[in-house]
Amino acid sequence: MLLNDKEYFDILGVIKQKIREAQYRAVLGVNQEQIMLFWNIGKTIIANTKYGSKFIDNLARDIQEDFPNLKGYSVRNLKYMRRFAAFFPDIQKVQSLLALLSWTHNLRIMDAVTTAAQYEWYAEQTISNGWSVRTLEYHLETQGYERQALPQNKASNYKSVLPSLQ
Repeated sequence: MLLNDKEYFDILGVIKQKIREAQYRAVLGVNQEQIMLFWNIGKTIIANTKYGSKFIDNLARDIQEDFPNLKGYSVRNLKYMRRFAAFFPDIQKVQSLLALLSWTHNLRIMDAVTTAAQYEWYAEQTISNGWSVRTLEYHLETQGYERQALPQNKASNYKSVLPSLQ
């Protein structure tokens, strides 16, 4: 027996929405775990600088040998992990903000900024505005942080136009 009434379709719609929400939370959870893993690997690399410049090369090779189907552990990406951990030594900041971004978002920001304050601003804007990687790249290229976040002596007529405070 096929159900064609409105009540059935309403129930179906609710269930489909719950499935989509669960899928989204699962993807977000996996992303957060990956970002935390990359941060931890970066911290480990920083803590073992005593092995010299070939340490990352050896790590990349050995990880590839043990996990041949796993991508993302190249020499270049391991260097990014080290840089990511150096940018943010505080795990709280990584967990509360940066793990909400994709690794690609984090890489784009890391390549474009020089300070943690810039990094955090772009991360917060990306999350609150739902920026795609391309939109983020646009704001990085047009120096959104410098234009919007930094106090500047911009000419304005606010004082002459706005009424004075009571």
